[in-house]
Amino acid sequence: VQLQASGGGLVQAGGSLRLSCAASGRVFSSYVMAWFRQAPGKEREFAAAISWSGDATYYADSVKGRFTISRENAENTVYLQMNSLKPEDTAVYYCAARRYGVSAGLYDYWGRGTQVTVSS
Repeated sequence: VQLQASGGGLVQAGGSLRLSCAASGRVFSSYVMAWFRQAPGKEREFAAAISWSGDATYYADSVKGRFTISRENAENTVYLQMNSLKPEDTAVYYCAARRYGVSAGLYDYWGRGTQVTVSS
């Protein structure tokens, strides 16, 4: 499956952004989808994941209550709604896919990232 993230940009602290990840290739609805992020000088970290049907989600503690992952299988797209953004959310955000497991860990397919910058 091929993935392409978009929707990043520059936003002030407290603001919102919605990221999108368009998928193509294999049957999108068969994959668990996730968002990861990597801040400058830091390792990539898990942010959120969503099940095939969208009825199960899992979030890192750092984003829980502020970020919402969702998906639209008819459009082969997964979203990450980010609210109450903080400067520490500044990172390159990546979408990823695998067949099983709504959680962090290793994912099989990765897209190019999209930059999110939160100014204080």
